Amino acid sequence: MPNRRLLAWVALLYAAQGLPYGVVHKIWPVYYRAHGVSLTEIGLMSLLALPWSWKPLWAPLVDRFGARRAWIVPGLGALATLAALMPWLPADRVGALTTAFLLAFTLSSATQDIAIDAWAVDVAAGRNLGWINGVRASAFRVAVIAAGGAALLVADRAGWSAAWFLVAALFALLAISALFVPEPLRASGEGSGRRSTRELVRSFLAWLLRREMLPLALFALLFKLGDQAIARMTETFWVDRGMSLSEIALVSNTLGLGLTITGALAGGALLSRIGLFRGLLWIGLAQLASNLVYAAVAGFDLPRNSIYFASAFENFSQGLGTAALLAFLTACCRPQNAATEYALLSSLFAFSREIAGAASGYGADKMGYAGFFAFTALLAVPALLLLPWLRPQIATAGLATAAGKPDDALLE
Repeated sequence: MPNRRLLAWVALLYAAQGLPYGVVHKIWPVYYRAHGVSLTEIGLMSLLALPWSWKPLWAPLVDRFGARRAWIVPGLGALATLAALMPWLPADRVGALTTAFLLAFTLSSATQDIAIDAWAVDVAAGRNLGWINGVRASAFRVAVIAAGGAALLVADRAGWSAAWFLVAALFALLAISALFVPEPLRASGEGSGRRSTRELVRSFLAWLLRREMLPLALFALLFKLGDQAIARMTETFWVDRGMSLSEIALVSNTLGLGLTITGALAGGALLSRIGLFRGLLWIGLAQLASNLVYAAVAGFDLPRNSIYFASAFENFSQGLGTAALLAFLTACCRPQNAATEYALLSSLFAFSREIAGAASGYGADKMGYAGFFAFTALLAVPALLLLPWLRPQIATAGLATAAGKPDDALLE
């Protein structure tokens, strides 16, 4: 198991990455739905998160210039400022000003994500890949759920302005903490700033244009498609079922926190025990099953607490799935081009997430919650069908990580 100091920094950075995701996917849908914005509009707001898919456009700058934390700290500072200004924007409609503002939020988040993911690739030793990615997934999901839980509880008791100021304070605290993040030693033994742009481009193209990249890229695009398609509508489902803000905060968000952490850590341990290929198969099936549970709750006259079970199962399976996907993406990247390569693969996942989210409101309107939730389970199938063709590539990619490096040697 990696040393505790390394895991603590991993946890802090992925809490910083998960918090803006929680704002976008846990707070925005409830905030705007509570102020009367339509389901279709809320679904289309997923397009505002497309900067998470555009990361490859400026990821080479992170590889070429500056330390990792030189990108992380300003990104968190920008997020703190934008969150503090949210109470002054109209909440009953999403006009041009609000759209530009929310786009700036996701752009800032995407930029810090590039540097955080590159840092993680730099420090992830192959023999510890499962443990590190279990902690990454846990910290990310804790931040997502904590963002929704804490903000909604504060909003229910003290109003939305107080909730947004709390979110801003969390971003500011993370920015201060990130000032002390140690810089990883690069695998090449030299800073990325000393590598020429031509060398970076040549190395990246050699990695990208391999024949094996097509199935790997398709899997990154599809593995969490069903899971992400349902995500934006689960919060509005709770609102439309008449659940209070406190109930959403305590049950849908906070109560599921323990199971999310358990799922992520269990996913990391499972991957370390049975390997990446078999782990991806079983975890993919668990994600599919969680969508079917939500479909059953929406479609049948079940007891009220059945929605609590659906939420708990979804949180657990999301923890499993995030650990598995992080391990897969990390194993496919080389530390010397970590920012660019990880940004490309993770952008495929982000692209499918935001397109699925954008269509989710329309789908729920047309099919109803039960039909839409069942449909999202089908979206999980294509990635599972790809797995037999990926087995050799997954084994090869796993050897590309910095296996054999002692943990202490990865940090200055």
